[in-house]
Amino acid sequence: MVYDVTRRETFTDLSEVWAKEIDLYSTNQDCMKMLVGNKVDKEEDRVVSKKEGIDFAREYGCLFTECSAKTRTNVQQCFEELVLKILDTPSLVAEGSKGVKKNIFKDNIPQSDASTSGCC
Repeated sequence: MVYDVTRRETFTDLSEVWAKEIDLYSTNQDCMKMLVGNKVDKEEDRVVSKKEGIDFAREYGCLFTECSAKTRTNVQQCFEELVLKILDTPSLVAEGSKGVKKNIFKDNIPQSDASTSGCC
């Protein structure tokens, strides 16, 4: 879940909407959740404190970090931390989600005939 640290309503919507959606539609009890506060490059406009983000993450059992997509501050670390936690959770690595899964790599995608293709 991502919220904008400069817009209170994006943070409020987390508990009122998005956390409930995750709980409702998650197909694995070990679902890895992460809360990300974005736009930390706009510190002077901040309305949601880091402590509020940490407290929310603890209450909802989420990983927590803050970043700036604009300046790329901490963006890679967000993904790396999430992937490492997923890889550290055997039920997520072994079987993945217990819900309906679609393996897009096994779907038969029609191949265009190379001789009629306009591509190099």
